[in-house]
Amino acid sequence: MAKTYYVVGGEYADTSFTVIAPGHAEERFGPFEEQEAHICWRALTGKSVDNAMVRYFIRSSEDATAEQWYVVGGEYADTTFQEVTEGRTLETHGPYTRKEALEKWRELTGKTVDNALMRFDLFTGAELQRRAKG
Repeated sequence: MAKTYYVVGGEYADTSFTVIAPGHAEERFGPFEEQEAHICWRALTGKSVDNAMVRYFIRSSEDATAEQWYVVGGEYADTTFQEVTEGRTLETHGPYTRKEALEKWRELTGKTVDNALMRFDLFTGAELQRRAKG
């Protein structure tokens, strides 16, 4: 099976190019074959050449799955953290890079620190898929 590629990026908060700028969303184009991904990348970078905060990357589908992280949790029925409180569903935030996921986890746990029944965990995209299958 041939690898597929995506062009991923957008406007970032700073020149570390790890966190998308507030008010912006990560852009994702594809799937493409490798040559098509390079053509798309050149077109996007050509349009944004005057903005130093905009950057695009080419990622293979294998890379994209490996780099996706999710923050999952919410309010549970008890401190075994097995069942969600009645009338609630688990919150799923993401996908993020690992760094972004950690930042989101810190944000959510910081807001809920006074509630012993609130819990949030980090999962890779692959782990989340395995959990969904049972």
